[in-house]
Amino acid sequence: MALLVDIHTHVYLPRYVSLLRARHTVPRIFTSVTRDGKQDDRLLILDHEPSGGRPVGAQYWDRDEKINFMNRHGINVSVVSSANPWLDFLSAPEAKTLASELNEDLEQYCSEGPSLSPTLQRLYGFGLLPLVPGISTSALVDSIEQISKLLHLRGIILGSRGVGKGLDDEALDPVWAALEKTGLVAFIHPHYGVDEKAWGEKSNGHVLPLALGFPFETTIATTRLILAGVLDRFPSLRLLLAHSGGALPQLSSRLASCIEHDPVVASRLQHDARWYLGKLYFDAVAYGPEELGFVSDVISRSARFESKDSVGVVDRGIGSKRMLFGTDHPFFPPLQPTDKWKSVVENLQAIDSVSGWGTEDKQGVRGDNAISLFQLGQK
Repeated sequence: MALLVDIHTHVYLPRYVSLLRARHTVPRIFTSVTRDGKQDDRLLILDHEPSGGRPVGAQYWDRDEKINFMNRHGINVSVVSSANPWLDFLSAPEAKTLASELNEDLEQYCSEGPSLSPTLQRLYGFGLLPLVPGISTSALVDSIEQISKLLHLRGIILGSRGVGKGLDDEALDPVWAALEKTGLVAFIHPHYGVDEKAWGEKSNGHVLPLALGFPFETTIATTRLILAGVLDRFPSLRLLLAHSGGALPQLSSRLASCIEHDPVVASRLQHDARWYLGKLYFDAVAYGPEELGFVSDVISRSARFESKDSVGVVDRGIGSKRMLFGTDHPFFPPLQPTDKWKSVVENLQAIDSVSGWGTEDKQGVRGDNAISLFQLGQK
């Protein structure tokens, strides 16, 4: 059975929503009344958000709304993740308690949802770690242990700040070790973007922060992780990058050249920087076949650089095996309620239109790769 699996789809669980509604500073959900007397809920997740925040409703937290969206678009299975800003704004004790509670909530959200077969649910999830400054290593490892025992949670989602100093912080080594040991997938997702001053004074809505800021954040965070030797120390670590890895595939050869010419890092890594891209997984939220094809080329060529040998022919299909369909639901809704979501339609069209991908490659990206990576259908 050919399944369509969405691995980039978010939820704000009711417990988390209640916390955001009770807050008076960002991040928060607040309610106002429109001129025609209707209630308008808005989500503010960053300071200085344009348009007074994002309209937010039941599609952000209601499981039935998620299933309705999946049914409407032919999505069989979703691997759901709590959306940013996660627990970044909490103290260490608060984050530890809430992470444990939300992981249990997410397990219930998934387990009590519908199933496709006796062994395959329609909903699985990424758990949360209390990754905040001041948290103890043992608390983080305990969270990973908790998640690994929850049947329907198959990974974790994490932002770029780690415990305050980024993903290249050596303090995270016990986290990477525990993730490698348990086999949980770590989904690296942006939240902060880049310095807002880079966008200038002209208002362009959310376009520059979301289209460029988010992917650049992922690019920088993952590059720092590679430069720190994390993938050398933990070679079996399974990292999934949001938004097709941002600009990292496009800039990977420039990165490799800069490393080779810099005495600070020239001898630090075991491989050419381009080799590490073949050890990562990428969502297929890129909206265009040319972009997806390019990312798969970069993944495919990585094996050339195992021994710093750049000779070889790229088989684009190899790269497709590390790419997975996603929608970013419930963000980017259609302007008209009768329309299908472009994040589904355009990303599926892009997958189907990649030159050089065969039928098996395309079905891999649509669902088979996710079935394998997350061991869906297995207890």
